[in-house]
Amino acid sequence: MLIFIENTPRAYAWGSRDALAELLGTHPTGEPQAELWLGAHPGDPATVAKGVPRGRTLIDLIESDPERYGVDGGQLPFLLKVLAIGAPLSLQVHPDREQAAAGFAAEEAVGVPLGARERNYGDPNHKPELLVALSEVSAFCGFRPLAEARHDLRALAELTGGPGGLALERAADLCGTGSAGSAAAEARRAFLAWALGGDPEPVAAVRAIGAAVQAPAVSAEGRIDRHRLAVLRQLTVSYPEDPGVLVSLLLHLLRLEPGQAVYLGAQQLHAYLSGIAVEVMAASDNVLRAGFTEKHVDPEELVRVVDFSELAEPRFAGSEIAPGLVEWAPGVPDFRLMRTRLRPSDDESGAGEAEDSGRAESVEIGARYPLVLIVTSGRVRVERPAAEFDEVASVGRGQSLYVSAGAPIELSGCGEAFIATVGENAPAADRSA
Repeated sequence: MLIFIENTPRAYAWGSRDALAELLGTHPTGEPQAELWLGAHPGDPATVAKGVPRGRTLIDLIESDPERYGVDGGQLPFLLKVLAIGAPLSLQVHPDREQAAAGFAAEEAVGVPLGARERNYGDPNHKPELLVALSEVSAFCGFRPLAEARHDLRALAELTGGPGGLALERAADLCGTGSAGSAAAEARRAFLAWALGGDPEPVAAVRAIGAAVQAPAVSAEGRIDRHRLAVLRQLTVSYPEDPGVLVSLLLHLLRLEPGQAVYLGAQQLHAYLSGIAVEVMAASDNVLRAGFTEKHVDPEELVRVVDFSELAEPRFAGSEIAPGLVEWAPGVPDFRLMRTRLRPSDDESGAGEAEDSGRAESVEIGARYPLVLIVTSGRVRVERPAAEFDEVASVGRGQSLYVSAGAPIELSGCGEAFIATVGENAPAADRSA
């Protein structure tokens, strides 16, 4: 079955005021719209957009016939999202499966209500995630070499004085002299514990960073990467005393071009800063925050969960598995993500060969497990040729489909679509797509 689904964008403060409305073809509400959830997560399940009864949630649909609509008789193990990032998300980390199960059980045992502000674990699942940029996306992702962080901290210290300058020198000293391995990991652990420990010294260091990067008479140009300098200016205006600004100096700062991806396994500290993107993740909402937020921060639990080793390369390359079809498969059982780009067979638009590069007239995608599809440009025809009864849908920009497991589907038309499904290491997972 090809079932149109929809959802209302979530109105988080960091969202863009117009990007999701433009994608969905709706009018801006005047409020930030941050995330569009397309899945069966109980926190905000998608609903059936066409058919009877309209408004039925995807959870309801799967429960009505788990063998037909579910994954191995259960709910979806993944959640597809569109992110419209108008301001930085919180600096955050997600637990691995063991940490999540233990943390959830511990909070359940002492009776912390699920909706409580101080609750860390909303479910017992891990939350690896993969993001593919639709526009230019900036993000902090994983720990960079300590020597680079130390260099930037000392450069900032030289541009200021007084207690703030001394605090920045202290931060640089905490980075240690080790460049790799367990010594570097312990240095990062000590840095994070100090920065989030509630002492006045880290706050003084953040104020000093703000003074150094904002003062017109003192220029950090040439001392610090221009992209990082611009981000520090933004952060110190929005969060002038937030220790997360200090912590961000330990992290890679990436600028993703459209079509580039980043994969963040559990325990990787990160924050998305700007841009529009498609994201797929395990069906969990477990988040431990370190900064850039008014929400609950639990420094002790955060330090316990974070992986303090260096992340050599956060970017994750896709593989062209067929003409016009790219796949990002990070090797987790929960999800993989595909993108197809299509052109019509009788294209008379006059587009050149470069315009058609990476596009195909049609692609076939296996559907051993259910698929969730969103069209991000143009219009795509989705058909299941081998179905007993006609299964065909014309899906426009901003529209989404839930495709039940079964025979392969064929996509054609002119546009771009992203398709999420179960991961490559799922039992008997389909690798024919």
